[in-house]
Amino acid sequence: MASKLLVGTAAAALVFAPAQADTLREALVEAYTTNPVLTGQRESLKATDALVEIARAGGRPTVTGTVSVTRDISQSGVFQRTSQGPFLNGRVDLNMPIFQGGTVRNDIKAAKERVEAGRATLRAVEGDIFVEAVSAYMDVIRDRAVVALNQNQVDVLGTNFEANSARFEIGDVTRTDVAQSEARLRLAESRLATAIGNLEASEENYRRVIGSVPGELAPPPPLPPLPETADQAVQIALADNPDLIAFARQAEAAGYDVGSAMGTRLPTLTANANGQYLNTLAGDVGGNPFTDQSNPRTATSTGVGVSARIPLFQGGLPSARVARARALEGQAYEQLIATERAVISNARSAFARHEAALRAIEANEVAVQANALALEGARLERSIGNRSVLFVLDAEQEALQSQVDLVTARRNAYVTGFQLLNAMGQAEADDLGLDGGPLYDPLGNYRNVSNTWWDWSGGEQNMLNSTRTVQPTEQPANPVVDAELLEDVTERP
Repeated sequence: MASKLLVGTAAAALVFAPAQADTLREALVEAYTTNPVLTGQRESLKATDALVEIARAGGRPTVTGTVSVTRDISQSGVFQRTSQGPFLNGRVDLNMPIFQGGTVRNDIKAAKERVEAGRATLRAVEGDIFVEAVSAYMDVIRDRAVVALNQNQVDVLGTNFEANSARFEIGDVTRTDVAQSEARLRLAESRLATAIGNLEASEENYRRVIGSVPGELAPPPPLPPLPETADQAVQIALADNPDLIAFARQAEAAGYDVGSAMGTRLPTLTANANGQYLNTLAGDVGGNPFTDQSNPRTATSTGVGVSARIPLFQGGLPSARVARARALEGQAYEQLIATERAVISNARSAFARHEAALRAIEANEVAVQANALALEGARLERSIGNRSVLFVLDAEQEALQSQVDLVTARRNAYVTGFQLLNAMGQAEADDLGLDGGPLYDPLGNYRNVSNTWWDWSGGEQNMLNSTRTVQPTEQPANPVVDAELLEDVTERP
């Protein structure tokens, strides 16, 4: 049913688009690659990806080196040396966590769940941006059609007013007829001004969402098949809606946070090794603490061991952490249920609005045809004196309103159908088959940061992907956002 409707929409929605025009697919590709909300969410996911390696680092060995140069001020007893220095002291310590009370294991699991949640959130933002883009696209098409219809109405009423004024001069109509004609003309001009204002607002919203000023827009393609019942829509939404998936993953992560907090009560076990080097830079060392005078200028030592940390009393800190983690876990599950409710409501609401728009199209198509016949008859009857000027004016207004209602209903049917797809988790780039180059791969960055042991890695400076929409005539003398500054930031190593 939806496909049939949207074929009709593409064929008859708005006949004002020329053969060569921007398409909805092109608009979606542009929004997909340059919308700052979407590109910013990708950067947010990259930050979430790093949480896994941050958690893993807590269970990896650490190596610390220290170097110092000292000079004795006073000496006595066993530390008395023939030289007061300076002394060069170097030390390397290796620590390997063996048991951390389960905190590292739970932190890693929580971080992985949050990565999955972040990917689902990116899907949700992507779908929301596409809904905005589709709405903006269809709003421009609708408002351009409404402006054209109102402009035509102004032209018709202007002609009527001039004709009635001329007929008044010869006594064929009354002053009341002329006044009614003028009043309807001025009302039509008012509606045209409002329609132009609405169109300008829609074009600006298009520029905000998609990133460019709309040119001539082609009719949209048919949407994919939609569910036949609201229950089917809800079933699909509860299985695929990305917002629901994201909150489910966040709730799982919160459960691991509880385990990590409980682990702070347990002992920890660490293996360690160290090496130390001492060099007397000026003279012999008498009483060297490392050697028995075998090498009076240098001394070395190495050692290995295992240390256990047994928390006996921490001032109630672990209990507070566990209590906080449990409360956050409870909040996460409450948010999950709230999201589930919202998903059900959104799916049913979108389905109902879409069905209503379909019925409105059917009714308005009949109304347009009927009003066209009524207007033709009213004009004919007016020409033979059986109808008043006001009757004809009313017929013209009803004909215009039915045409505007039809254009609006077609816009609503397309947008609500797309909203239904989004509620079901089927309004993303993979589902739409966009032809604008390779799609963004959220796993790419995760693979780049996974198992990173080297401290001096960290990726490259991310380039700015979103586009600015400031026109040259809009640029102030002292802009807050400077294009050269943005270029400097993205080129920074």
